[in-house]
Amino acid sequence: MIIYNVTININNEVHDEWFRWMKDIHIPEVMATGYFIDWKMCKVLVEEDSGTTYSIQYTASNMVDLQTYQREHSLRLQQAHADKFKDKYVAFRTLLEVV
Repeated sequence: MIIYNVTININNEVHDEWFRWMKDIHIPEVMATGYFIDWKMCKVLVEEDSGTTYSIQYTASNMVDLQTYQREHSLRLQQAHADKFKDKYVAFRTLLEVV
């Protein structure tokens, strides 16, 4: 299994709106693509003045599913996030293999 991990630091002034949007809209849209079998959102337990950090982990059965998701859907979904929360977040992505 492959975990597609998205780590996001979201500005505190938009935190509550972002959190609701992620849970109600963005994550369901990612899951509706059909390329992930599970997801979880974790809060990173560090104190930061600039914002709150989360790790959103999407589990794919295999690398082919993940690559297909990235090719067919990720840019559109990332752009929706960028348009809504422009200049209010920093994000990076990592791939993990469950061993």
